[in-house]
Amino acid sequence: MRISIFGLGYVGAVSAACLAREGHTVLGVDPDQVKVDLINRGCSPIIESDLEPIIKIGVDGGRIKATSDPTHAVLNSDLSFICVGTPSNGNGSLRLTFVERVSRTIGEALREKEIYHVVVARSTMLPGTVDNVIKPTLEEASGKKAGQDFGLAVNPEFLRESTAVYDFYNPPKTVIGELYKKDGDLLATLYKGINAPMFRTSIRTAEMAKYTDNVFHALKITFGNEVGKICKALGIDSHEVMSIFCQDTKLNLSPYYLKPGFSFGGSCLPKDLRALIYKARSIDVDVPVLNAIFQSNKSQLEQGLRLIMAKGKKRIGVLGFAFKAGTDDLRESPMVELIETLLGKGYDLKIYDRNVNLARLRGANKDFIENRIPHISKLMMNNLEEIIYHSEVLVIGNKSDEFVNIFKELTPDQHVIDLVRIAESIETEAEYEGICW
Repeated sequence: MRISIFGLGYVGAVSAACLAREGHTVLGVDPDQVKVDLINRGCSPIIESDLEPIIKIGVDGGRIKATSDPTHAVLNSDLSFICVGTPSNGNGSLRLTFVERVSRTIGEALREKEIYHVVVARSTMLPGTVDNVIKPTLEEASGKKAGQDFGLAVNPEFLRESTAVYDFYNPPKTVIGELYKKDGDLLATLYKGINAPMFRTSIRTAEMAKYTDNVFHALKITFGNEVGKICKALGIDSHEVMSIFCQDTKLNLSPYYLKPGFSFGGSCLPKDLRALIYKARSIDVDVPVLNAIFQSNKSQLEQGLRLIMAKGKKRIGVLGFAFKAGTDDLRESPMVELIETLLGKGYDLKIYDRNVNLARLRGANKDFIENRIPHISKLMMNNLEEIIYHSEVLVIGNKSDEFVNIFKELTPDQHVIDLVRIAESIETEAEYEGICW
């Protein structure tokens, strides 16, 4: 199938690479010429495990191209994916600027196209977004009718950053929300080789399914952290407690996200939780548990700060800057807030993160690093040994494999604050303390 993908960020780049790998012809579309050029050179525009070799094979085989010309992409494809960002507004509602812009662009291209074309929303959007924003925008810009002249569907993604390629081929489920059955039929053919249950449903149900997943993941992280703090106060190993809890896969659903650790962050959970809370408030539905999640998440950040400051030391080394290992994503990373708070209190900080260092050279977060947090960027070190030598207190901020091996190098006068449970068993001469264990 000929596929155009609008937006070459995490979701778009991974989808483009994996669909091309399955034999489809993919045209990636993005207004950022740097991303377009990277793709056309066979390079990945993001830091993501296993992605770049797949892109290179696709480009070399003529199955992947990128362009900044949306009309060319629509006219030369059978199906278009919308994979642009849906960040938060200040009040928690979704900013749909990019979705509206892309919908209008696709609609204008559809005006020139005579054959039936299916538009698929893969971006995460609240229920009603397709009906109230995408569909009317497409119809107005194209002068055509959905279901009659073009198709419309929703296909939420279940990709975790740092394991996105694996997740594409091993999803927990495939969800297709369709305006008409023929639209879903075409989309379903893309997933014939994927071994996962497929759910064909309405567009609004598919939109809500993604939010239900993400908000529940946010709740699970906070729940695990609160259990961990109680366990620590009682002298109980919180990870042993949660390991027993997670054996119940019949009632407790899944062990994922149920490990006590640091605050959640990233590009999905905070904004999607905000959006659902805002939606509930707008229709006068009380959601006290959801409202409490951010308060508890902030309290976990404050707990980490208290542990660091209680050591009474000034030289702090932070290991792991992105919100999780294996990615360069700094969007709403709690580590950024922790670092900025410590800087404001006069601490002497040095920071190390291999993937964020790579992102300073290229990648989706290059602009963010250079322009939004240049004061933090200046504190970043390229050498792990140097930061270990500098620090009186080492703070482990994500589960990068290289941090497991630092403990044998530490001295008795050093302290480690572990926010992620880097290993189940720690042997070190340094003073070691976990945030919840």
